[in-house]
Amino acid sequence: MKLNGRRESSNVDDRRGMSGMQKAGIGGLGGILIAVVMMLLSGGDLGSLISSVDLGSLTSGAQEQTAPQREFTPEEQELAKFSRQILAGTEDVWTEVFKQMGKTYTPPKMVLYTGSVQTRCGNGMSSMGPFYCSGDQCLYIDLSFFTSMKRQLGADGDFAYAYVIAHEVGHHVEYLLGTLGQAHQQMSKMNKTDANRISVRLELLADFYAGVWAHHDNKMFGSLEDGDLEEAIRCAEVIGDNYLQEKAQGYSQPETFTHGTSAQRMKWLKLGLSTGDMRRGNTFQLSDSQL
Repeated sequence: MKLNGRRESSNVDDRRGMSGMQKAGIGGLGGILIAVVMMLLSGGDLGSLISSVDLGSLTSGAQEQTAPQREFTPEEQELAKFSRQILAGTEDVWTEVFKQMGKTYTPPKMVLYTGSVQTRCGNGMSSMGPFYCSGDQCLYIDLSFFTSMKRQLGADGDFAYAYVIAHEVGHHVEYLLGTLGQAHQQMSKMNKTDANRISVRLELLADFYAGVWAHHDNKMFGSLEDGDLEEAIRCAEVIGDNYLQEKAQGYSQPETFTHGTSAQRMKWLKLGLSTGDMRRGNTFQLSDSQL
């Protein structure tokens, strides 16, 4: 991506390196791989994640430890700057898109943290990956997630990282438009399988919104370069529920999908990117087979 000269958002709470409690020793079903699976499957609202995932079964034998104060490497600082620039881009794009819809965009705050963090949705851990909390309208990111993406799943590149941030901002857009609250209200009255189907629609819509952001960001700033689309598509592929489950346990269980298959995630990201048209984000109007 071309980001030289782009502004950095000031709407950031940098808590990296602060002393806090974090979980260690995640075990069972592939050890470190399941931690990555949990990171990548948790791209939605933390409140819905806690209600739909049995975290206790994934953290058996976990121990608490204090995150030490530390200096940041140049790579970490560059990732922090990159994240602030991408957040600024989402602010610029969504402000204009909402204006065109006759609405006012209120941007979320981005919290950078290390290990674990307290939110109004509960205690967040880096093993969950980036997440959005509608309770405080913040998106939370431990920047080590991007290193895990690269090393564990081969999803690398600045546009792949931007897609992750834009996806979480997409959940904030869902919140502002009322979609997130309505979906969570429905999910609270459903059994787990049916609630998962609603969750998939939320996640695919956030993927679509990430694509809409990229479409308009490129129109505003000429930000996309050769290879950027391939980076994001590769990322969408390897964070599909079927891909992650098959990698972790050798088979997939469609009834447990919460984010959509690789094909679905790629489809909705590309649709948003190619059209930039908010009217095309109709994941809640389609049947399962049409998603």
